[in-house]
Amino acid sequence: MRDGLATILNLRPEINVVGTAKDGKEAFEMAKELGTDIVLMDIRMPNTNGVEGTKLIREQLPNVKVLMLTTFKDSELIFEALKEGASGYLLKDMATDTIVQAIMTVHSGGMVLPPDLTTQVLRELKRTHVPESPKNFDQPPSSFKELTERELEVLVQLGHGCSNKEIADKLFITEGTVKNHVSNIISKLELRDRTQAAIFAVRYGITTFET
Repeated sequence: MRDGLATILNLRPEINVVGTAKDGKEAFEMAKELGTDIVLMDIRMPNTNGVEGTKLIREQLPNVKVLMLTTFKDSELIFEALKEGASGYLLKDMATDTIVQAIMTVHSGGMVLPPDLTTQVLRELKRTHVPESPKNFDQPPSSFKELTERELEVLVQLGHGCSNKEIADKLFITEGTVKNHVSNIISKLELRDRTQAAIFAVRYGITTFET
């Protein structure tokens, strides 16, 4: 699969595939040797998996970005990869044009978190990722304290994968008001979009807060 994908990507003028690797450790070693800009990382591999490979790269090669290739069954690993600094993820069977666009987005400093896929991942995480204690979560950045009580309530619902309409119904407010709160949350937390806000909520255990 990786050789076939490398061949296809190498046909694109905006991309130069400098190598392929069989696991996360080899990906790290090759990225270090070849001066790679981006690693397209399979999340499940023998020996050193994609999460471990991402951690190696992001800790020791901070200028190298990582984009994960996943399946719907990899929700927990996707979450861990994002925590280790991955710049997003895609399904393995997505069209080549989608993968190329994602690579270019990551190269320009953006993140790739497909909204439909992320909603399903968040729901799966809520079903399977139940920590022993809120203390097991990372501490959110100081900007989190700038959120109002209502913005926190909206952020909790974003973490559950709710749409603006669903949030409005739950909190008894209008969709327009929800949209304004979401915009404020994104601005205060310095996030890119509502999908990142949802990932933020899950990562820092905000979905466990009482509202």
